[in-house]
Amino acid sequence: MTQAPTRPTQRILGEPLDRVDGHVKTTGAAQFSGEYPYPHLAHAVLVHATVARARIVRIDTAGASALPGVLAVVTHHNAPRMRPPPKPTPLNLPTLAAGTSVNYLNTDEVHWNGQPVAVVVAETLDAAREAARLVDVSYEELPSVVDFGQEVPNAVPQKTDLLSEGGGKKGDAVAALAAADVAVDLRFSTPMHHHNALEPHTTTASWDGDTLTVHDGTQNIDWTRRHLAQRFTLPLDNVRVVAAFVGGAFGGKANVWAGTVIAVVAAKATGRPVRLALSREAVYRTVGGRTPSTQRVALGADLDGQLTALIHTSVTQTGRVGGLPEQVVSQSRHLYDAANIFVQQHQLTLDSVSNAVMRAPGESIGSFALEAAMDELACRLGLDPVELRMRNEPDRDPLGGRLFGRRGLREAYARGAERFRWADRSPEPRSMRDGRWLVGMGVASAYHPAWELPASVTMRVSADGDVLVRCGFHEMGMGSATAFAQVTAHALRVPVDSVRIEYGDSALPAGPGAGGSAQTASVSRAILDAVARLRKDLASLARRNDMSPGESPAAILGRAGRAHLQVAVGADRGIGRLAGQVRFMTRFVRERRKYMKAACGAQFCEVRVDGDTGEVRVTRWLGVFDIGTVVNAKTAASQLRGGIVMGIGAALGEETLVDRDTGRIVNANLAEYHVPVHADVPRIDIECLGDPDPTMPLGVLGAGEVGIVGVAGAITNAVHHATGRRVRELPITLDKLL
Repeated sequence: MTQAPTRPTQRILGEPLDRVDGHVKTTGAAQFSGEYPYPHLAHAVLVHATVARARIVRIDTAGASALPGVLAVVTHHNAPRMRPPPKPTPLNLPTLAAGTSVNYLNTDEVHWNGQPVAVVVAETLDAAREAARLVDVSYEELPSVVDFGQEVPNAVPQKTDLLSEGGGKKGDAVAALAAADVAVDLRFSTPMHHHNALEPHTTTASWDGDTLTVHDGTQNIDWTRRHLAQRFTLPLDNVRVVAAFVGGAFGGKANVWAGTVIAVVAAKATGRPVRLALSREAVYRTVGGRTPSTQRVALGADLDGQLTALIHTSVTQTGRVGGLPEQVVSQSRHLYDAANIFVQQHQLTLDSVSNAVMRAPGESIGSFALEAAMDELACRLGLDPVELRMRNEPDRDPLGGRLFGRRGLREAYARGAERFRWADRSPEPRSMRDGRWLVGMGVASAYHPAWELPASVTMRVSADGDVLVRCGFHEMGMGSATAFAQVTAHALRVPVDSVRIEYGDSALPAGPGAGGSAQTASVSRAILDAVARLRKDLASLARRNDMSPGESPAAILGRAGRAHLQVAVGADRGIGRLAGQVRFMTRFVRERRKYMKAACGAQFCEVRVDGDTGEVRVTRWLGVFDIGTVVNAKTAASQLRGGIVMGIGAALGEETLVDRDTGRIVNANLAEYHVPVHADVPRIDIECLGDPDPTMPLGVLGAGEVGIVGVAGAITNAVHHATGRRVRELPITLDKLL
């Protein structure tokens, strides 16, 4: 995909420029993965297992195969053979691509209720759907473990590895809690959540001999390409993955799930281009969601409100066929200056689809428990919740003593309290009313670590003044192409409308995955490195032609008689890629030991609760954030608002319900899984401090994840202020307030 900004601006970095992809999206010209035309395109529909753990003993496909328009019914009996997914290792990051370890349609084993056991391919989508209903599967059921709540006592401590820290401690938090002047010891729980992107997972796959082209709404083009090359035993150059536009993801499209692989299988089996568009229900059945959790937060403090003990433990699940632990206690390592700290995560393994990353994995649900406990401690101390947090604001990372790259939390709270009129809050619960409505105000801290990943780019400047940047990064709705045009124009000191960006295609230099709020910082570093090389080459060219290096790139190239000058940063494969990964991991480990880098913020909210019915309405919101350098004020604010809206959903409505006997998701649709609608969302005011973090590329910390952190905690705290009830189990439904 190629996009160029449409208007120049004198001040480039931070300006709220309109999105460069706005026109093509609003006019319907943007092509998503399910919109690429192919001659003789066939359509595929999955058949899902209806048991949690089993062996398939019979698949009757006769009725489905006889239906007019059906091209093939592919099962483990006739599917093309694939290599199984590689064993995941942090030493080779693309091995983390697989959503599960299952070798789809190459095995008679069933590992969760919903696993695809067959795929029907037909001339039309209607024929494929009807045929899929006619496939009859018989199973030999095996013992399964599917009830998270029942299994919680069997959880085991999570181990620490290169990707996540299972636990940590400082001092003796248990003894300090027992000796504290004031203490709280609370239990919390959160349900499973599922991503509900506007665009369900869709893959269009086409083979041309042993060359494969895949259009897929992926968050990680490079990993998807490498995964498919490995599974189908293809040279990497024979696989092309295109993801020009992605209609939302939130982590659900970070891995390669069953639909993508099986679309390629179906295309290979039929010799036709195949489109496999998951129904909303099929997304729930085959794509992992956020793990449920149980948590304990215990806090001890002296009478002045200084924390003497902080204990945060959690239990979450992974699937027997994969999934990564969720960093539920992450923020509790870093937010508050307690003298004694103990944090530990515990894991369960169930017969379920692997859990998946979901916006601010871990911190989103972990902050709910920590921030509600801090609010409860403030109540018991008779201390303002903002003041309690400020009295425990650390100067260094509390667990480990690392320096903060940047931390503007004090300023965020000060600005937020002033703008939100926090001083007008009457501290006593149930003391503020507006007619029949009980009014409450709540606050919570937001926190998310800042990450960076390797990225490759090429940059070419032409004698006519145009600049072309090529990188296979992702546009999932956050305005990446706009932001990187601004970064390039700022660094190269050229008009922003002279910069053109190509992205969203594995034929381009490999970009990082879009996750962990890492893409902006990662690609910005590569752009800055490319600009530095380009300037060096331009300066050399200028000197050879008796010009000042300060002249514009176009003037230098014109004098030198050159049509263009191009540089490349990073490497996509071979020794160069390996060396780049080694350099990245070395820098990552070195800086991780010295600095704690994170975006942070203060979430302020007002709720109104109907005193008779328990109905909760969020009526005001202000988020003040320290996300480092703001590249584009409009897109950054949009990202933060989006996170807050998701947090409102987690607090008040979202809950994936799983049958405790069968492991089947029973509300796999948007009629019964309740996401926020316009009527649920108030005006959301956003302020960003805008100061750069000197330890990050361009000073960027990231905006995509931190917006959701603390939201459920702030709402819970506001509901407590309004009603006097402390809800410790999400979502906050009517029955918990009546």
